[in-house]
Amino acid sequence: MPSRWIALPLSVAVATAAALAASSTSAAPAAAQAGKASAAKPLVAWRDWSEQVFADARAQKKYVLLDLGAVWCHWCHVMDATTYRDPKVLALIRKHFIPVRVDQDTRPDLSRRYEDFGWPATIVLDADGQDIGKMRGYREPERFARTLEAILEDPSALVDVRDADRDRVYQGESQLAAATRDAIEARFADAIDLEIGGLKQNHRYIGRDSLEHGMWRAARGDAQARQWVRRTLDSARALIDPVWGGMYQYSTHGDWKHPHYEKIMEIQAIAMSLYARAYKTGGDPADLRSAQDIRRYMTGFLTSPDGAFYTSQDADRVPGEQGDGYFALGDAERRALGIPRIDRAIYTRENGWMIEALTELYGATGDAAVLAEARRAARWIVAHRGNPDGSFRRDARDRAGPYFGDQLAMARAMLALYSATGERDWLARARAARAHFARYAAPNGGGYLSTPHRAASKLRPRPHIDENVDAARFADLLYRYTGDAADRAAATVALRYISDAKVALRRGLLTGVLLANDEAASEPLHITVVGAKADARALPLYRAALRQAGGYQRRIEWWDPQEGRLVNPDVQYPSLGRPAAFVCTDKTCSLPLLEPEQIARHLALNPRQGSR
Repeated sequence: MPSRWIALPLSVAVATAAALAASSTSAAPAAAQAGKASAAKPLVAWRDWSEQVFADARAQKKYVLLDLGAVWCHWCHVMDATTYRDPKVLALIRKHFIPVRVDQDTRPDLSRRYEDFGWPATIVLDADGQDIGKMRGYREPERFARTLEAILEDPSALVDVRDADRDRVYQGESQLAAATRDAIEARFADAIDLEIGGLKQNHRYIGRDSLEHGMWRAARGDAQARQWVRRTLDSARALIDPVWGGMYQYSTHGDWKHPHYEKIMEIQAIAMSLYARAYKTGGDPADLRSAQDIRRYMTGFLTSPDGAFYTSQDADRVPGEQGDGYFALGDAERRALGIPRIDRAIYTRENGWMIEALTELYGATGDAAVLAEARRAARWIVAHRGNPDGSFRRDARDRAGPYFGDQLAMARAMLALYSATGERDWLARARAARAHFARYAAPNGGGYLSTPHRAASKLRPRPHIDENVDAARFADLLYRYTGDAADRAAATVALRYISDAKVALRRGLLTGVLLANDEAASEPLHITVVGAKADARALPLYRAALRQAGGYQRRIEWWDPQEGRLVNPDVQYPSLGRPAAFVCTDKTCSLPLLEPEQIARHLALNPRQGSR
C-alpha cells in the first residue's frame, strides 16, 4: 500500500519523527555520494506546475508526480543525486508519471498545502488533482520505487480532513470554548521540555507562538513557563552560527547539538524578534547579543544592494554533502572553500517578516540604523512589489498569485512601522493591505484562503491555520489603532475559523489560537506620546515607550497635534506645552509622564498594564 500521511496528534508525531530520524542513518552513504553527482544534468524531465500538466496526464493516462522541495534543502539535493538517478525509478517515472518540480518558496499555496510532508515532499496526484500518495522526506531509490509501485497498484484518492470539511459552514462563536482552551493548555503543558527547552520532539527549533504563549504565562506569574522560556532561549543559542551569525533552521536527535545548517528567512525573523522581546522584558545582554547576531548575518549575507532581503542560504556548500566540517571552520577557511548558495529571490512575505522583526529590535535598542534598514526594505517592496490598489505581488511576475501570506506579512510590517515611528503613511498602507483580505475569505466562513479561489484550478485553495492566527491578531490590533468596525470584522472572519474545536485541535500544539483569542478579548497596552515631533524631548519618550512594549498586542502612538487628530482619537489628552507620555487602559490613564524613566516606573507599579 502507498504511504499515506495525515496530520497526527502531537504524541504520535513525536514518535513518528523519532522513528524517521533513526531510519535516516541508512541514508548516510547516499548523502556521502550525493555531492559527486550534484552537478550532473538531471535525468528526470521535470516540468513546471500548470493546469496543462493535468490535461496531459489525462490524455496520456498517467499520474502527476510532484517533487516539492527547497533550494536550501540538504535532503532534496541528496534525493536528486541518488533516487532520481536510479534506473528503476527513472523507468517507473517515464512510463507512468508526468514529473513536476516546484521550489516551495515560489509557491506558498503548494507549500502551505503540503508542508506537513517535507522537505522534500513527494505527492502523487491523479488527473483530477486528487492526492493518491504522499511521501515525507528523503527516500532511498529502492524504497521510493516500491512506494511508486504500491501507488500504481492502488491509486485510490486519499481523504484529507481539510478537504472533507471544506463545505462546512463556519457560523459558530469567534471565541474558544472553555473545553477547547483547556485541551490546548494541556497539550502545551505536556509538550514543553523543562530540561533542555523547546518541545518534546525530534526537531528542536525556535517556535514563535509557543514561546510567545510561554512569555504571556510567565508575565502572569507562571514560574514553570518562565523557566521553560528561559531554558529554550538559552539552549537555542546553540543554533546561532558563531562565525557569521544567523540561526540554523533546527536541530535533530531531540537535542540542540545536531543542526541542519540552512538559514531561512522565517527562522531569522522569529529569532530576532523573540530575543529582542526577551531583552525588553528581562534585560539579559545575552538576548540582545543573539538578536544582533541575527541582524549581523542579515546585513552580511541576505541583504540586497537596494536594501531588500533575500530568501535563504543553502545548508550545503556542495549540494548533497553534509556541512558539519564546513561550519566548524572560521571565516577565512570557509570563504576559501566557497560560500553556500544564497537564494537571491526577493519575496514580499519574507521581507514583511524581517521588517517586522527589525522594528522589534529597534524598540529594544533605539538604534536608528536598525529602523533605517526596516524602512528601506519596506520602501523597496512598496515600489517593486506593490500594486496601485495597496495590495502586493509575491515577486516581480506573481505568476500564480496573489497570495494571502504576502498581503498579511506586509500589512503586519506596515503596522509595526507605524508603531515604531508614529508615521501615519505606514498606518494608511496597513489599512489598504487589510482591505484586500476580503478577496481571500472562504465562502463557507472558514477563515482566509491561501489564494483566491479560481474555478479552473485543479486544487481548491485551503485556509492555513497559522496564517489565520496571524490575520486575527493583526486585524484585531489594527482595529485598536483605527476604531474601524471593518477591521474588527476582518479579525472575526479568522477567529471564527481558528476557534472551531475541530480546527483548533486538529494539529499538534496550536498556542497561536490562544494568543489570538486572548488578544481579541482584552485591551492592548496603550501608550501615547503627545508632543511635536520637532521637539527633541519627544523622541526619547517614544523610544522609552517602545522599550516597555514587550508583546505583540500593544498600541504605541505619537500624537503630534500639528498633524491633526489621531485616526482613533478615543482618548482626549491635555495640552501641556511640552511632550508627555500617557499609559492608558480601557478605563483610566496615567498622569502625564514627562521623563523617559517614568514610563518604566509606572509600568513596574502597574505590572498588569505591561504584561502583554
